[in-house]
Amino acid sequence: MDMRYNVAQLLKGPTGGQRRYEVKEDIEDLDPDLQPLAPLEGSVTLMRTSQGILVTGKLHTVIEGECRRCLEPAKVEVDLELEEEFYPTVAIAESPVDPIPEDEYDEALTIDEHHMLDLSEVVRQGLWLATPMDALCRLDCAGLCPRCGGNRNLGECTCEQDEIDPRWAVLQSLLSAKDSGVTETDSDERSE
Repeated sequence: MDMRYNVAQLLKGPTGGQRRYEVKEDIEDLDPDLQPLAPLEGSVTLMRTSQGILVTGKLHTVIEGECRRCLEPAKVEVDLELEEEFYPTVAIAESPVDPIPEDEYDEALTIDEHHMLDLSEVVRQGLWLATPMDALCRLDCAGLCPRCGGNRNLGECTCEQDEIDPRWAVLQSLLSAKDSGVTETDSDERSE
């Protein structure tokens, strides 16, 4: 993946100067924990500002996620909107640049000494933030059986289902004791 852009000419130009690029990048090496199923596609615009280069863009890809119900692989559509300002580490002599406030400095948002702007880290972080956490393998996913953990999409579960929720089991035992005519006071008197 190469999302590097030489911005020397933009930095030499006037504030407001722009360049637009179409993006179609294979991002399988971007992050070992991201599993892209499609290239990253869209467009980015690089615009000269008084401090550096403002990058805006809309990108789209498909990532393999995990279904929140059955834990099987799920295709997740991801739309990423970029809006980040990159700052040069080396000034071009004839092009003045306003100073950058210290609290805005971020290593991922720097333009290197060769005037190369690298979008890789911003895109990587953006994909993690834009990827929905509630992916489904399909809309009617039946999920896992709470007792045996079987995938209900593969067929009906064969384990026995309790008629009573185990959280209510204590109340059921009280009802059973009442039906048999034994109360707590009766059982206390017998034990004496």
